[in-house]
Amino acid sequence: MGQGDERILVGGDISVLLRRSSRARRMTLRVTRAEGQVVLTLPLRASLTEGRAFAQSRAEWLRRVRAEMTPLALVQPDAMLPVEGVPYAITPAATRSVRIEGDLLLVPKGRPVGTVVAAFLKHLAHSRLVPACDRHAARLGRPFRALALRDTRSRWGSCTQDGRLMFSWRLAMAPREVLDYVAAHEVAHLAHMDHSAAFWAATERLYPGYQIQRGWLKKHGHELMAWRFEE
Repeated sequence: MGQGDERILVGGDISVLLRRSSRARRMTLRVTRAEGQVVLTLPLRASLTEGRAFAQSRAEWLRRVRAEMTPLALVQPDAMLPVEGVPYAITPAATRSVRIEGDLLLVPKGRPVGTVVAAFLKHLAHSRLVPACDRHAARLGRPFRALALRDTRSRWGSCTQDGRLMFSWRLAMAPREVLDYVAAHEVAHLAHMDHSAAFWAATERLYPGYQIQRGWLKKHGHELMAWRFEE
């Protein structure tokens, strides 16, 4: 919890994290997909009483959303973890590195499962995203300066004004086509730093029929965010 954050109780049983933002123009309420945390963001001018009333008016909606959310899943032996869209059973074995064998994801015995699997996914994501971004950037005619991976919670990728691309390494759990679409999406931002019609037209040129993969992320993205790699 950041400095200055507060918590309020809504509906008698819902803990809400209260944040004030100088950039907020209105009150917003969201439930984070990763932790199921309820966050209320208030403009500086809004009072705590107004914020509490706003959250209270949506108490039933909050309960419904949290009940429908995918529960957190721990990366541990026997868990079925998706890798490039295919589920594999995490299995400790006499191996020096994480590898796929049949329908098993073999991990070195005696090593922290979550840590080594996360490292495996980061390497896989990087090995897929670099050539994908190179390919899309060449087609667009706009080179990027750098590519970085993070474990972001609110977005799958981003592009800065100076051409730096960032992606969530959790994309390694999604089907390859989905990762490729996200790469095309962010590369398209090299030409259009917005979500205008021109941007979506550029995305369509780079990845025809992108709507299918975008729809997959909207439907299943929260399932990837639900995996927890540290106890």
